[in-house]
Amino acid sequence: MKLVRKNVDKTGDGSVVLVPEEPEDMWHAYNLIAEGDQVRSSTIRKVQNESSTGSSSSSRVRTTLTISVETIDFDTQAQVLRLKGRNIEENQFVKMGAYHTIDLEVNRAFTLTKPEWDSIALERIEMACDVTQNADVAAVIMQDGLAHVCLITSSMTLVRSKIDVAIPRKRKGFVQQHEKGLNKFYEAVMQGILRHVNFDVVKCVLIASPGFVKDQFYEYMFQQAVKTDNKVLQDPAVIAKMSDTKAAGEVKALESFYTTLQLEPAKAFYGKKHVCKAADAQAIETLLISDNLF
Repeated sequence: MKLVRKNVDKTGDGSVVLVPEEPEDMWHAYNLIAEGDQVRSSTIRKVQNESSTGSSSSSRVRTTLTISVETIDFDTQAQVLRLKGRNIEENQFVKMGAYHTIDLEVNRAFTLTKPEWDSIALERIEMACDVTQNADVAAVIMQDGLAHVCLITSSMTLVRSKIDVAIPRKRKGFVQQHEKGLNKFYEAVMQGILRHVNFDVVKCVLIASPGFVKDQFYEYMFQQAVKTDNKVLQDPAVIAKMSDTKAAGEVKALESFYTTLQLEPAKAFYGKKHVCKAADAQAIETLLISDNLF
């Protein structure tokens, strides 16, 4: 996300101009924009034209509108953010008060005005516009014949590729066909990693699976890396390598919660009722809130 202009005074009144530069920026915009906010952006509007003879025709025109947001719809798979609300500024194509839906677009600026900018929203802008906030962890979640290549960012997990390869069953007299199917599957997964993982940014790749699938793929990947002279990320101190990644902080906090819940259950609580009681008693050291609840 690119911050073009920020005009927020000490009282929290004002606006910012932002440019989404990649699909994930729509997630940040979704967390920034709330009902009652005003969004100004270039958009497409279907306009009815009537000629002097009385015949009518319709055309699509690009115009700039400012709407008061009433409905926010975010498609997590397509990474599309739709904002619906009433037009609040004079426009030659859209009447005042008429409803319109704006689809925020990558590389197209929008202006966001809030009745009051709080610290959470301002921190979200800083995080979204920080060039270091990129996906620095990749993950391959796999089982026999099926794998998902994912990128883990500071705010979400993006599935970049799904690999589905039929592997013949391991039967007596057909072992070679099974092994060939496995090799074909492993090769497809490896190519998916090379195609979708930016090794200039990613610091480590996690491989997870039930059973020994991950171990077998790990061995295959390194064998192929030696043959093809591909650089594969490796570090003896994987935990140390993970320590400064964006997801590590949340993972550590969650692990600490589970450990405390198991060893000292009187010090770890979940659920709104119990957490609110802990808050009233000023007894919270670390608080975890899901995005949906927040």
